[in-house]
Amino acid sequence: MTDRTLTRRRILQRLGLGMAAASSSLWLQGAGRIASASGKAHGWTYQGEAGPSHWGQLAPDYQVCSQGKRQSPIDLASAHLGSSPDVVLDWHPFQAKVTNNGHTIQLDPEPGAAPAALTRGDRRFDFLQLHFHHPSEHALAGKRWPLEAHFVHKAASGGGLAVLGVMIRPGRANDLLGRILARAPAKPGTAALNGAIDLGEMMPNAAATYQYAGSLTTPPCSEIVDWIVFRDPIEAGIGQIESFARLFPMNARPLQSLGSRDVTIDFF
Repeated sequence: MTDRTLTRRRILQRLGLGMAAASSSLWLQGAGRIASASGKAHGWTYQGEAGPSHWGQLAPDYQVCSQGKRQSPIDLASAHLGSSPDVVLDWHPFQAKVTNNGHTIQLDPEPGAAPAALTRGDRRFDFLQLHFHHPSEHALAGKRWPLEAHFVHKAASGGGLAVLGVMIRPGRANDLLGRILARAPAKPGTAALNGAIDLGEMMPNAAATYQYAGSLTTPPCSEIVDWIVFRDPIEAGIGQIESFARLFPMNARPLQSLGSRDVTIDFF
């Protein structure tokens, strides 16, 4: 696909997809080290004595996991109609590598790859990585989808992240997900993807999004994320979903309290 800059109102029509419907070692300028997806630093897991209910006690810099007031993921059912800052995607095909980091499958741009970015309102966020959770982390009226993709973007200045969430349900096979899974190591490790990838292949057809202020969904659970979760899911083959589930039977954090936060849904 050609390079493009798309407003949220036209992104999915312009992409022309035929579908129905955070966290690596990140450094933010001025914010320091905020996440380690490998989890090796303090041994966090998704189950047992180092599971989500204990994350806040594993290390001093993880305390916000249990004490924070804007934690993610959440149930989106309380969303009300509202207007959120406009989202513009400036995504380009780029060379990438695929990593099994012990907690998820993650796609990262190769060094020197063409830049990809997201603008929300007047703030620019540069694409960092894409990773997946099984089942989905966000829910709607208690319902979780089989998979959720997180497109993580880092603020170009001032700190913070913007993360696009896309739900995935069984249906037609997704070409990009298939390419990622085909190269994903079965054990922790990294492999190169052959040919450029286009993130637009994993976007839904409808532009409606839920938006709210939240956090990373893994330690240290930093409350620095502008969440933009698409209402409509995309599809992936049952075999593709099962392939990921075999690698990661459960890598989703439990739902967190919404508290006094506002969740909006914007249909445009």
